[in-house]
Formats: sequence, structure tokens, C-alpha cells
Amino acid sequence: MKRPELSIVILNYNTKELLEDCLGSVRKYMDEVPMEVIVSDNSSTDGSPEMIRKKFPWVKYTEGPNGGFSRGNNRARPLVIGETVLFLNPDTIVRKNVFLKTVKYLKEHDDVGALTCKLVLPNGRLDKDVRRRFPTPKIAFEHLVLGIDKNYWYEDIPEDVTHEVEAIQGAFFLTRKDILDKVGWFDEEYFFDGEDIDLSYQIYKAGYKLIYYPEVEVTHIKGVTKGKVSEWRYKVDPRQRRKVRLAGVASMERFFRKNLWDSHPKAFDYFVVFGINVFKIVRYIKVVFLSSY
Repeated sequence: MKRPELSIVILNYNTKELLEDCLGSVRKYMDEVPMEVIVSDNSSTDGSPEMIRKKFPWVKYTEGPNGGFSRGNNRARPLVIGETVLFLNPDTIVRKNVFLKTVKYLKEHDDVGALTCKLVLPNGRLDKDVRRRFPTPKIAFEHLVLGIDKNYWYEDIPEDVTHEVEAIQGAFFLTRKDILDKVGWFDEEYFFDGEDIDLSYQIYKAGYKLIYYPEVEVTHIKGVTKGKVSEWRYKVDPRQRRKVRLAGVASMERFFRKNLWDSHPKAFDYFVVFGINVFKIVRYIKVVFLSSY
């Protein structure tokens, strides 16, 4: 069997209908690049495994306990044989030329270690998280406290311009298998949120560029797993929703301690961690006591 150019890894957790639409869109454009498709399932109970076996028997399938985003994606590692690897969310719809052009760009630029395309929300607007700067204390303070997002989301660069970025989103994260093996894939200490920024940082630290490539588009129905989409909220257990929301703040501390600790005077490092934990308390109060959150 000839080695595929592309391995697509899709992590699923109780998003059967979305996954079916996603796989349907992938199937439509499979002839653009020789590929394999792997679905890693985090113990779904909504009939997802049965749906895959019935409607998409050509998909490689693996499953295991719900250990979060990083562990779920890493579970597919033994099955991946493609030269390039695309981590793709099940709440995405792929459009024409996405596979063709993104894989081609990555192959033609040896200095590029990871790439994402333009992710568009159902309302037609750009998903801003597709291109971000690293959450250094300054950037994070501006974004979370002051509400200044220009630097964090590259709002100083038009969204239709291909350009280098610091971090890309896990909803569409294209890289090379040899680079993933070099940096160790996703850090499994992250449960949800932050793991894509961390992987971006490891690829950047290894000496590669990360690129935002808006020449092609993918639709992203964002926020389903977090229970933010009203029509899907009933499918997300309240305990799971709280766990995911709180994990986001824990990820901030994990990223800072792992990647930015000792980049500043020690007193400042402890001050940043103190600030993160204050933010964690505020988030906990909102999640646990404010049902509308």
C-alpha cells in the first residue's frame, strides 16, 4: 500500500450528527490528496461508533476513555502513516481545494512546520482563534483584563492575507508527522484548551514557522463541546461543561509554568501565577453559581 500524503485525525465525543457532516465533506474531496482518515472516539454514548461503521466503513477507528483533547488525538498516533497530519474538529465542514492547497503549501515550504486555513463561523465571520499570538503575560493581560484584542488575534493584519503567526487553532492544525514525532505530539497534561497553543509553541521552538493561509476556507461550528451552542447544549453533560470551562484556566497556568517560567524575574513569575489563580477563582464562581454561564 502506498503511503498516503495526508492523515486526517478527528477526535469525537458525542457529536454524531456533526461528525457525520464533517466526514461527508471530507469524503467529497478525498481525491484531492492521497489520504487516510482516522476517528478517535472518547467513549461516546450517542451512537457515533455505529454511525461510522455503517456509513463510513473506510475510516480507521480507535476508541478509549474520555481523557480530553490531547490524549484523544494522541490515541491515533499508532495508526498514522501519512507524511502530513491534519487534526480536524468534527464540528467543521471542509470546502473545495482545502486539502489540495494546504498540503501543497506545506510541502513546498520546508521552513513551515504547521499551517491552518481560514476558519469561518456559521455567521460568515472569521473565527478569530484561528490565528493567535502566544499568551505572554502582557498579551494575556491585554486580552483578558483590558479587553484589548488587537495583538492577541492579529487584528492588525487583514484576515485575507497569508502571514506567519505564533499559534494556530486545533480545529484545523496541519503539520508533518516527523515534526510531531520530534516534539512529542500533544502534551497530555492539558485536558481541554491550550494544547494547540502549546503544540504551536513546541513547533516554533524547534525552529519552524507557523502559517495562517486564508486562500481556502473551512466552516467551523464552534463551541459545541463547551455547551455554548444552544441547539447542542442538551448533549453536553453539565458536569462535563463545568470541567471543560475550568480546564481552560488550568491550561493558562500549565502553559506559563512549562514555557515561560524563568523568562522574567522570579517575583514576577509568582505574581503571574497568583493572577492566574485569581482568574481561576472568578471562573469557578461563574461556572458553578451562575447557570447562564
